[in-house]
Amino acid sequence: MLNIVLFGPPGAGKGTQSARLLEKYHLVHLSTGDILRVEIANGTSLGLEAKSIMERGELVPDAVVIGMIKNKIDANPAAAGFIFDGFPRTKAQAAALDDMLAEKSAPIKAMLALEVNDDELMKRLLLRGKDSGRPDDANPEVISRRILEYNNKTAPLIDYYKDQDKFRSVDGIGTVEEIFESLCGVIDGL
Repeated sequence: MLNIVLFGPPGAGKGTQSARLLEKYHLVHLSTGDILRVEIANGTSLGLEAKSIMERGELVPDAVVIGMIKNKIDANPAAAGFIFDGFPRTKAQAAALDDMLAEKSAPIKAMLALEVNDDELMKRLLLRGKDSGRPDDANPEVISRRILEYNNKTAPLIDYYKDQDKFRSVDGIGTVEEIFESLCGVIDGL
């Protein structure tokens, strides 16, 4: 089973690249952002709580996210593997994911980290905010908080996966095709 964590700050291109990787490797995409947006669109209590937290540029609590991911993994027992996009975001989530996957004898093969500088992220997210209408991508102050949250709380996961020799850095600046080819090169070398 090919289980990959696609990692990077908001606006690094995880969603764009996930779509291409899913098609090539026939994996199941687990995006916490997508899962949360569905909950928000459906007006569930989880969605309303998550919306309030996300609009402040903060992370949704671990217990909520871990439960959603476990449900999605369990709902796809025949999957060839998963691309985890936006999850894990904390060491506690990473450890919980390792435990979930150990039960299925299907550990994470690699964390592929899309590396993009903060100025480029700001430009990408503001453009995405104009195009998509997403309020969390339209406000520079919220974007700055999201990047700061990532740098303070999520970037430390790099060490978690380095300690397991699963961290792989990929340049996230270039054309969509160039970045995709770099990602595939790493995956094919696993």
